[in-house]
Amino acid sequence: MKNTLILLTGLLIAACGSKKTEKNPFPANNEAIAVKVADVQSLENGKIIQATGLVTTENEARYSFKIGGIIESMNVEEGQYFRRGQLLATLKITEINSQLQQAQLGYEKAQRDFTRASNLYNDSVATLEQLQNAKTAMDIAKKNIDVVSFNQNYAAIYALADGFVTKQMAHTGEVVGAGTPIFVINENNGNKDWVLKVGVTDKQWANIQENQQAQVTLDAFPDKIFQATVFRKSQAADQTSGSFQIELKLQLDTEKLAVGMFGKAMIVPIVKTNQVAIPYDALIEAEGNKGYVFAPVSNTQVKKIPVQIASFDKNQVYVEKGLEGVGQVVVSNSAFLNEKSTIKIVK
Repeated sequence: MKNTLILLTGLLIAACGSKKTEKNPFPANNEAIAVKVADVQSLENGKIIQATGLVTTENEARYSFKIGGIIESMNVEEGQYFRRGQLLATLKITEINSQLQQAQLGYEKAQRDFTRASNLYNDSVATLEQLQNAKTAMDIAKKNIDVVSFNQNYAAIYALADGFVTKQMAHTGEVVGAGTPIFVINENNGNKDWVLKVGVTDKQWANIQENQQAQVTLDAFPDKIFQATVFRKSQAADQTSGSFQIELKLQLDTEKLAVGMFGKAMIVPIVKTNQVAIPYDALIEAEGNKGYVFAPVSNTQVKKIPVQIASFDKNQVYVEKGLEGVGQVVVSNSAFLNEKSTIKIVK
């Protein structure tokens, strides 16, 4: 037992004695720090704007009756296509026909009253005022016929363009008021009228121009990239989301789309600017659009420079301000540097 304890003690002492001291990652004060540098480049930068939205058609509408009444017929259903000029729905017109007959009878009476007043005026029995009042009553009666006839014409809904019914909001036999939406429709002329509506920020909205090119991917067609152009920009922010709406007209082949499909857009800027670009590794202490870089001022000295960041892409950091006149930046071992450090540039 005693020999065993002596052996264990010896092994423990040997193990402690053989342990190596870890190397200090920070070099000594008089030791040069090896760094790599990269050239500051001037690259053409056009930041691609990414946005998401839903597919719809160029024009949407809510069809309704001009007057209230009982729906007599609904000739199309939800999801059904229709052609321009097609009769979509009608009201029972018994009431409006009666109103038209009343207006016509009132006009006939007004005509008789005017004829009588005219004869009396010629015989110096009626005054000029009475004649004028009779003429006014006849004109009003004629206008009443025009009003009722106009309403009678709009007791039916006709399609103003080719399209399809997105939503049917009433059915045969229901009583509807004047102006109550009956159909929500989307005008559609083949594959020419499909658009993707996306929301962007106010800054992005200001940088987007009509006819700007874009690429769109739809979840329904994951392997297909659709070319598109900026068709329309909204002039007011959406009250719900606060974003500004951009409409992208899609270029389709034989694909069949549906309203409400989800899509992602990449809008390519028309105007590109030359900006200073540096590698990601050169940037230190970045916060928001501000950061720092180290730049060599000689073969052995560096300077810490504050920079203002313009944008990023997958390869570069674009710097808006701070690197004027700077040719190179440090891209390795920046964490060990300060302005009193001695450096050694390696390749």
